[in-house]
Amino acid sequence: MKKAFKFILNTIPRPILIRLSIVVRPILAFLLKGNRFTDPIDGKSFRMFLPYGYGNQRNNVLSPSTLSLERHRLLWLYLQNETDFFQSELDSDSPVTQNKRIKLRKDAETSSALKVLHFAPEQEFYKRFKKQTNIDYTTTDLLSPLADVKADICNLPFEDNGYDLILCNHVLEHIPDDTKAMQELYRVLKPGGIGIFQIPQDLSRATTFADDTIVDQKERAKIFGQYDHVRVYGRDYFDKLRSIGFKVVEEDYTNKIAPELVEKYCLAIGEIIPVCFK
Repeated sequence: MKKAFKFILNTIPRPILIRLSIVVRPILAFLLKGNRFTDPIDGKSFRMFLPYGYGNQRNNVLSPSTLSLERHRLLWLYLQNETDFFQSELDSDSPVTQNKRIKLRKDAETSSALKVLHFAPEQEFYKRFKKQTNIDYTTTDLLSPLADVKADICNLPFEDNGYDLILCNHVLEHIPDDTKAMQELYRVLKPGGIGIFQIPQDLSRATTFADDTIVDQKERAKIFGQYDHVRVYGRDYFDKLRSIGFKVVEEDYTNKIAPELVEKYCLAIGEIIPVCFK
């Protein structure tokens, strides 16, 4: 199975994979039903999760039902437990909302929808976020069939200070000029707004690694984790975001989740969520 998944990931273009997965997903979810692992996004449980990886394959990481990976489930739990992202504007004064650590909707804006910009929208989030009545949800990407607006992240067609929340996850490692991309993210985020910019990161590296002389796809997948990644981010990623102007909280969120749930949800221990404030 691992070899088959690796071949598919490295052979079929991502836009086609997205369309094919809509058909395959319910079949996989039915065949793998069980109770060992649970996807917190939809609450369904399975006897195993699927392997995933363009280079080295990781076991039990891809949920059969939502096709979420470790980072998606971690982000879902963070938004659910630490913010008012899923809270209806009609319930904005409830004790649950007041106890949230991060309030995305400001007091003066409780009657208006939260403006959310989502880059390269993931399938496991797309339909769920689209259905939310408390957010004004816009998706963007150059190639994704799920994007409302086809746009280059280095030259966005959006006004300054336009969004309360920006989700841009596992995108920047694909962008040659990530400095310009970060500047654009900062420009379109509202003052007081929040951006979450997850990336694949090697925390054992002090500095980010890039080498444009490596052109063989198999070699790039081996070194960078994926053939179309242009760098491996190190611990200096957070300081680069700070140099753009963001105030960055390095959220080690698995450390706040019970160990048995980290295992049950198949999360990556120690993965950092970069929560960026403007």
